[in-house]
Amino acid sequence: MFYDLAIGIYDLLVHLAAPFSRKPRKMMKGHWVVYDLLRQQVEKDERYIWFHAASLGEFEQGRPLIESIRERYPDYKILQTFFSPSGYEVRKNYRGADIVCYLPFDKPRNVKKFLDIVNPCMAFFIKYEFWKNYLDELHKRRIPVYSVSSIFRKDQIFFKWYGGTYRNVLKDFDHLFVQNEASKRFLAKIGITRVTVVGDTRFDRVLQIREQAKELPLVEQFKNGAFTFVAGSSWGPDEDLFIEYFNSHPEMKLIIAPHVIDENHLVEIIGKLKRPSVRYTRADEKNVRKADCLIIDCFGLLSSIYRYGEIAYIGGGFGVGIHNTLEAAVYGIPVIFGPKYQKFMEAMQLIEAGGAYSIKDYNELKILLDRLLTDEAFLKKTGTNAGNYVIGNSGATEKVLHMINF
Repeated sequence: MFYDLAIGIYDLLVHLAAPFSRKPRKMMKGHWVVYDLLRQQVEKDERYIWFHAASLGEFEQGRPLIESIRERYPDYKILQTFFSPSGYEVRKNYRGADIVCYLPFDKPRNVKKFLDIVNPCMAFFIKYEFWKNYLDELHKRRIPVYSVSSIFRKDQIFFKWYGGTYRNVLKDFDHLFVQNEASKRFLAKIGITRVTVVGDTRFDRVLQIREQAKELPLVEQFKNGAFTFVAGSSWGPDEDLFIEYFNSHPEMKLIIAPHVIDENHLVEIIGKLKRPSVRYTRADEKNVRKADCLIIDCFGLLSSIYRYGEIAYIGGGFGVGIHNTLEAAVYGIPVIFGPKYQKFMEAMQLIEAGGAYSIKDYNELKILLDRLLTDEAFLKKTGTNAGNYVIGNSGATEKVLHMINF
C-alpha cells in the first residue's frame, strides 16, 4: 500500500539523516527507548487517556482539554505523545501528563505494540493528526477516538477524487470537533457526519496563559509608564520597518522578542537601533531604566511580555507566515502584522473584527502607528475589539467535554 510505503521511506530517511542532523538524531533516540519507557511507566490497572500532538503548537492547542480532564476526572491517567522533537524536547517534563513520549512511526507492527502496552480507554488527536494505521487499529479495538480543533479546506486530499483511502481514515473517528462551519460542510459532502463545530481550543489556552502570566519586574521598570510597542517573533524584514519608526519617535519605547535568538541576529538588531538598548539577560535595575529598547534574548517570556504593551506587532508576515496573534490579542491591545496572513483564520477574523491591521510596507506602518499614537479613542477601540474577539471565541474545551462520556 502506498501509505505504508511512504511511512517506511520517511522512517528510512530519518535514520539516514540522524548522524548528520540534530533533530532526526533526537527523534531516533526517543524512538529507540519508547517501548521500554512505556513498559516501565504504564500502570496496568490504570485507565489512560491518550493525547497526541504533532508538535508544540498542537500540544498547546490541546492543553486546556488535558488540564480540564485532569482536574475533573483525576482517576484517569494521561499519556501525551509527540511526533516532533520540537514538541517533545520542550514538554517532556510536562506535569499535566503522567507519561510523555514520542509516537512510534505509523507502521502496523509499531501500532499494535504501542497499543498493546498502553491500552488507552480513549484517544484525542489534535488538529491535523490523521495517522491511518493508528486510527484503523483504535477503531478495530473499539477504543473511542476524537479529533479536536481540526479544520478542513477543500484543497485537502480528503476531498480529491483520488483521496478515498484518506476519506476512510476520517470514518475511524468517533467524533470530529471542528473549528468552523466550512469544515463541517466539507465533511458532510463526503459522508462524514459525526461532526460538531466547537471552535478552536487555542482561544481557551491563551486565556489560561493570560491568567498565568508572569510578573516581570525588569520589564515593568523598563516600561516605567511609557507607551510601549511590543514586537513578538520578529524577523529581519519586520525589524527593518518598526525599528525605523521607533528610531524617530522618542515618545515610544520598544520591546523586541525576535523569533531567532542567536548572536548574529542580536548584533544585527542592535546595529539598526539609534536609541539606547539593553538585552534582557544583561539588564539590571539601573541600565534597564536608561534604555529605550529592551531586546528579549531568551525564550519563554513573550506571552507574558505582551501585557506590558499598548500595541503588538507579530512577526513572520514577510516570510512564510505570521506567528501567534492570539497571545497578544488576549490582552486587549491592537495587533499588527505583515502581508502574509491569509492561511491563518484567526488573523483574518481579527482584521474583520477591527482588532488587527496588516501592513505591506513602511509607509502603511507609519500611517497606522501615527494614528494609534495620537488617537486615543482609536487605540482603545482597536484593542477592545481584539480582546473581545478572543473572549467571544472561547469555550471550545467545555463544548468538547460536554459531549464525551467518561
